[in-house]
Amino acid sequence: MPTFPPPAPVSIIVDGRPLAAYVRAYAFAGRVYAPVSPLLTRLADRVWSQGDTLVIQRGDVRVRVVLAPTLPGQLGASFVAVGPVLRALGASVRYDPAARRLIVHVPPRSAVVSPTPFNPSAPSVRPSAVFTPAESPTPRPVWTGSPLPRRTPLPAPPPVRRRACER
Repeated sequence: MPTFPPPAPVSIIVDGRPLAAYVRAYAFAGRVYAPVSPLLTRLADRVWSQGDTLVIQRGDVRVRVVLAPTLPGQLGASFVAVGPVLRALGASVRYDPAARRLIVHVPPRSAVVSPTPFNPSAPSVRPSAVFTPAESPTPRPVWTGSPLPRRTPLPAPPPVRRRACER
């Protein structure tokens, strides 16, 4: 929600580090509104828009948000109420009103499960024959090595005849 005059900016701390942004977040009507970039583009896997709806995806979770209007003079920034969006994506969010700070903690992504080691007693798939085409003959011979000398002489240019008056 845009307000005029613009309220004091809110700092965003992500996992103990301040988030640098050209356009600052602000608090209005009990919510913290922040620009989509860099906060959501940094924490989400994918962010795209479908008309006036913003779709944010992190892992298997997708969140759809109707975009809030922008502040006067900041038409290029799209603002979103970040608390509910970040909570839906799995982050913990806390607002400190005295310091005007939004503290975000994003849990680490789950580690990729390593494959089980080879177990010879486990049933395995029988290997199947692989089709290998027969090698086709080359249409012209392949020559290797240094080139042979030319066997036919190059034609000599015709002799130049001089006129009698040039002598």
